Amino acid sequence: MTAIVIYDPVCARPYDSDTPHREAMGGTEATVVRIAAGLGARVVQHNRTEPNGPYQPPERDPTVGCVIVNRDSRALECVRRLYPNARVFLWLHDRMRPGSRRARWLASTRELLRSLDVQVICVSDTQRAAVEATLRWMGVEAGLHARTIYNPIDETLQPDGSPIDERKLVFLSSPNKGLKFTLDAFRALRRRMPDLELVVGNPGYKTRRWAPIEGVRDLGPLPQARMHAQVRTALCTFCPNFVVPETFGLVFAESNALGTPVLTCDCGAAREIIGDARQVVPVSGAQRLYEGLLGGCTPRWRALPAQVAAMLGLFDAYAQRIGAWRAGERPVTAPDPRFRLSAVLERWHAELAL
Repeated sequence: MTAIVIYDPVCARPYDSDTPHREAMGGTEATVVRIAAGLGARVVQHNRTEPNGPYQPPERDPTVGCVIVNRDSRALECVRRLYPNARVFLWLHDRMRPGSRRARWLASTRELLRSLDVQVICVSDTQRAAVEATLRWMGVEAGLHARTIYNPIDETLQPDGSPIDERKLVFLSSPNKGLKFTLDAFRALRRRMPDLELVVGNPGYKTRRWAPIEGVRDLGPLPQARMHAQVRTALCTFCPNFVVPETFGLVFAESNALGTPVLTCDCGAAREIIGDARQVVPVSGAQRLYEGLLGGCTPRWRALPAQVAAMLGLFDAYAQRIGAWRAGERPVTAPDPRFRLSAVLERWHAELAL
């Protein structure tokens, strides 16, 4: 059988298959763990010094037949030295657009992309469209091909009949993904519905603290099982994020699989992954202007502007949707077969020609 390596040149610290059960973990790393197990692949991490089963430090191995480079094409030169006989795939997870910093990183490896005949894997059609635009901007679209393979969710995720607390909203994403705007919107919601509570947690790779806000419970970094337990009993996953649009949005797919609807912005891959217009809200020009002016301010200093914005109706769409869901119109959700691990692994096997 062809030896497969997933090479991670960017992880903040080494992880393994037990990490999701022990501590908070980012969505990309959780995806790598699932795909590696399903493909029987080794995971080589740039900062690992001791092997732990299939999780290994870098070392030269000419027997590797396929190597999947996670996120950053600047590792291609190292990969070529380590695995000289391997077919190379570049697995992109991040947002990219022509001229952006990540696009410039990709462009800096233009010749390696061509010489290694790298195949590019994207995590959504939305992201792939932006990547293909970047390849055209680089002038290499004729020689490179991008494919979409969705991220998988745990096949055991499904509704379990947990009682729903209609007063509870959850935000369980990295705080740079619109948390400050979410807190502003929540303040406006709570003035209309004083019994609402917002539970905040995150995958742990970015942590931010703020002054206490009435009705907000900050749980800090959470392992996946604890995050899922919070989602199961919530009215919805409340994530009005347009600051860093999702290229996939694992939190969206997992929330729906657990039976909990999402209320988010219609941007990035949100509509593609959720597939339900009731769970997305258009982003207005006024909201973009508001965030553009206040994006650098702390939640504390945003409190007064947020109150003024609420009076001007900036958050009305969220209040209307939450009110309707509390009144009995809450969408029914279930696991999406597109994201089943077995379905995703079939796509990987086809691309790797295993």
